[in-house]
Amino acid sequence: MEHVKYLSALSATAALLAGTALLSTAAVAQNGMNTTNLQHEVVLDGLDNPWDMAFLDDGTMLFTEKCSGLSVRLPDGAVNALYGVGEAEGYPANGADLFCEGQAGMMGVAFDPDFETNRRIYVYSTSNMSDPHTNRLMRFTLNDDFTAVDDRTDIVDDVVYKMAASDHPFGGPGAHNGGRVRFDPNGHLFLTTGDTHNSEVPQSPTKMGSKVLRIDTDGNAIAENNPPEGFDKRTYTYGHRNVQGIAFHPETGAAITAEHGPWHSDEITILENGGNGGWDPRPNMAGRGDCPDDYCGYSPNQEDGMNRYERAAFMPMTDFDTYPDAMPPIWNNNGWSQGTSSAAFLKGEGWGDWDGAMVVGIMGIGFGGTPIGQRIDVIQFNGDGTDVEDVTEMTLPMDPGRFRSLVTGPDGSLYASIDEGTIYKLTPGQ
Repeated sequence: MEHVKYLSALSATAALLAGTALLSTAAVAQNGMNTTNLQHEVVLDGLDNPWDMAFLDDGTMLFTEKCSGLSVRLPDGAVNALYGVGEAEGYPANGADLFCEGQAGMMGVAFDPDFETNRRIYVYSTSNMSDPHTNRLMRFTLNDDFTAVDDRTDIVDDVVYKMAASDHPFGGPGAHNGGRVRFDPNGHLFLTTGDTHNSEVPQSPTKMGSKVLRIDTDGNAIAENNPPEGFDKRTYTYGHRNVQGIAFHPETGAAITAEHGPWHSDEITILENGGNGGWDPRPNMAGRGDCPDDYCGYSPNQEDGMNRYERAAFMPMTDFDTYPDAMPPIWNNNGWSQGTSSAAFLKGEGWGDWDGAMVVGIMGIGFGGTPIGQRIDVIQFNGDGTDVEDVTEMTLPMDPGRFRSLVTGPDGSLYASIDEGTIYKLTPGQ
């Protein structure tokens, strides 16, 4: 792929999308980093939808496979299966209540910041333990030789799940679960969730979908969380569509999300404690009438392509008319929806000018004339970390895929998983 630098620009029509739009100009080389020098290595292959990864300083890597389970790759390359989904074979223990369906299954994973002393890890997965089913954030203890987990404790057990199919694109059960699990520099645990194609969820004070939760390692709300009155106190932000990327700015510590758009406007947003993402797909709102199965998220013309700015005017990703104080996105993928799924920050002098830049993984959609995507974008912030300065498409040293997860490893390399079953290691060349 060519690498392309984007500059901020908005037409009057595009302004309906709000935030910073990024429009392409001529290709410009990055000072101090030539992406054609990237080296790549296949870390693991033949996996079952690898969804997320987490690292220790010695290179030990936890990874999840959506319909299979949790495993660990040791620094010598050996892989130990740890905890399976349902009846998945080859695991020393299984969660009989865990299952995968549609977009749901085993998703985010994280090591506890104090892992060396408490051996705790965290995994987000879909469960049929309750009816209706839920998504759960589970805490485990990992044994000393990395061969088994024990002491499962479900510290969040009430994240909403879509039980039945609906009349929407990707409308089967299990849609829009969010799923990323990350610790911030203060040791607070963040969990992202999705709207499950339920129009009541995003602005609901009590339904734990369409939220970014900020909790402690027992699942309790952080005292400083400041959601509106009446909201579940675990809520850090609300009014999201389907956040699958969250990372923390290396200088400011701010939580920054990457979020799937609805046929338009993937978004990157700097979160504000108690903030509203402005997603509200309820029928008979903002000048809309009824919508299929009481959800306007893909309207109008949900099965057909149309001008993305016209669609955004009808069903905005961030509805400033209804919620003028909503958190403004700082990037909207030039108004496209291409499956922006993951986020991380690059670290290390080898990355040159990209040291400290954010990377986002684009899975690719290709709907109704939308360019398919399938790339990694490098997002460079301004000096105080409050806005996007430049965006460059990374020149990949391998074929692209559906980039589900991006994680910076302790060696400074960027690890990228694709739905097709591979985890890559990307390292800047000399």
